[in-house]
Amino acid sequence: MKLLILLGPPGAGKGTQAQSLMTRYGLIQLSTGDMLRAAVKAGSTIGMQAKSIMEAGQLVPDEVVTALIAERMDKEAHAPGFIFDGYPRTQAQAESLDALLAERGYRLDHVIELTVDEQALVERISGRFTCARCNEGYHDRFKLPQVAGTCDVCGSSEFKRRPDDNADTVRARLVEYRAKTAPILPYYEAKGLVARVDGMAEIGAVTRAIEAVVGGAPAGC
Repeated sequence: MKLLILLGPPGAGKGTQAQSLMTRYGLIQLSTGDMLRAAVKAGSTIGMQAKSIMEAGQLVPDEVVTALIAERMDKEAHAPGFIFDGYPRTQAQAESLDALLAERGYRLDHVIELTVDEQALVERISGRFTCARCNEGYHDRFKLPQVAGTCDVCGSSEFKRRPDDNADTVRARLVEYRAKTAPILPYYEAKGLVARVDGMAEIGAVTRAIEAVVGGAPAGC
């Protein structure tokens, strides 16, 4: 079983690379945010507990999130492995995850951080826009439509930008990432689990670098 934590700031390409890992190795992505929302919607015991806490404007305690992860892992016990997304964020959470894995006879294999040039990342994100009809992606500097104002794919003349894809917001998200990630990297570095991959490289190159770290045969082999 492969157990990975994939780290990196918003825009570093974690989502793209997680999808690649899921496809190649059959891993399941455990996104705590998505899992909490799903548990609340399903009305499970943990979901109702989390709902009451969130409705009170409080953060969901570590033990509730850990219980949610344990529940999902037990349900998917025959999966080839898991990618942890959004958890852990603190050393206490990292220690809780270690305990959870140890109880099941598992251990974390790798903590992969996608490193970025922050100024280049700000430029990458703040220049993005998409076709409003087909969602084809473009960029002010790196990928403009071949005909100005016309989507290459569907011919639409309507485009949209995410409201948070601006330089100030991106810089704030980078500060938040550093604040939340800094506490756990030294913890995992001491265990020799951290591998860093250049998140600014071409997507295929990033994928190959991550696969070199993860190793092993893809799903179905």
